[in-house]
Amino acid sequence: MFKHRTSGILITALIVIFYFWINPVHLNEQQLMVSAVAIWMISLWVLELLPLPVVAFFPLIFFPSASILSWDELAKAYSNNMIFLFFGGFLISLAIEKWNLHKRIALSIIRVTGTSGNQILLGFLISTASISMWLSNTATTMMMYPMAVAVIQMMQQTKLSQQSMQNFSLSLMIILAYASNFGGLATVIGTPPNLAFNSFLQSKTGNAISFFDWMLICTPLSVVILTFLYFLLTKFLYPNHIHSSETIKNYIKNEIHQLGKTQTSEKRVLIVFVTTAMMWIFKDLLNKIAPFKIEDAWIALMGGLSLFMIKSQDNKTLLDWEDTKEMSWGILFLFGGGIALANALEKVGILQMIGQQMLSFSSLGPTMILLIIILISIFLSEVMSNIAQVIVLAPIIAGVAESLSLSIVQLGLAMTLAASCASMLPMGTPPNAIVYSSGKIPLSSMLKTGLIMNIICVILIFVFCYYFLPLVL
Repeated sequence: MFKHRTSGILITALIVIFYFWINPVHLNEQQLMVSAVAIWMISLWVLELLPLPVVAFFPLIFFPSASILSWDELAKAYSNNMIFLFFGGFLISLAIEKWNLHKRIALSIIRVTGTSGNQILLGFLISTASISMWLSNTATTMMMYPMAVAVIQMMQQTKLSQQSMQNFSLSLMIILAYASNFGGLATVIGTPPNLAFNSFLQSKTGNAISFFDWMLICTPLSVVILTFLYFLLTKFLYPNHIHSSETIKNYIKNEIHQLGKTQTSEKRVLIVFVTTAMMWIFKDLLNKIAPFKIEDAWIALMGGLSLFMIKSQDNKTLLDWEDTKEMSWGILFLFGGGIALANALEKVGILQMIGQQMLSFSSLGPTMILLIIILISIFLSEVMSNIAQVIVLAPIIAGVAESLSLSIVQLGLAMTLAASCASMLPMGTPPNAIVYSSGKIPLSSMLKTGLIMNIICVILIFVFCYYFLPLVL
């Protein structure tokens, strides 16, 4: 939006200073300070004038100096147990990528599903969504993208009609992005907004949604959305009519052959991954026999740190510290900044004020309130970072829920899931931007497909949160 980043930062700072000076809603001194910092942080996040993690450190600078929260109180936000859960998950993801386990899984799924046009699309959808459950949606898309491009190039050698090839290429690129986004809904570590909301829930209520409960709740929704995506692309919008091809079969076989036999390191990473996942799933059972309370973050750290101790096939270890250069450290700090900002907004009473203002929605009833929150969240995320959006909206949604005596989990989870479903614009999510850069998706096609998927997601998330969620919880 701004040609020069510095000018943008200065302009937003001047706007915030003007807001502080005129105090349009007549706040007290502390409320004015916290709201001004919040407005500046949100502006910098939305306009992407500074890296998101850099902005996340602002509470540490401004709030102690204004005697709003002490340094010790703020520092606790940056060491929330959910941050360690994601840290451990990141380590496991790095090992999966380092030893090419993700590629072997993806190629194996495609080989099983088949090599006709629709079967290849189904294979990519299943493999991409499955990997995105455990790795970030951005990393998943970047891993799968080269394989998708190679498959498209191979398909072009089979002398298909231009329309069939165009529809196949378009569908495959859309699946890479959307399956990465929707697959990440299924687990608490699948996409950063999930963890951001769970971190807020932990700090707000003292009870986060466990790893197993999140999967139990959200995996069915993820599967249903992905099913709608597959049939929408292959049967209605972009049918390709491509039959099974020996060329593609040979390509898949060749890629698997190049990987060779499953290496010792791959097997050991897979063992760590499966063991960690099983411990997450059966945590409640383990807590009945363990001498201490087992938390999701403890399991993640045990799994992640064990990778530095287990030998690899080259007589080193599955991970060494150099590998962590590839880790998204900034996301961890971003969570802390969001929690710190929410704590300050709550302490000075701003969240309570917003909650009181939102009481005007009470006449609409819980059904319409839930629908409005989902609509706002999914379309707002088209132009705003979904992680920043969840950090900003979570405390506001909690205030609304408390004011109207509704479930924080129901409204907050609906908002969080919708934030990861932006499908219309390239800037909606990083996977959207990655596949749009391929040049194989016209903006008009992304807008059309994305709008339909947004509407489908709104309906499915609403039905899921309104009818299914109360039964499970």
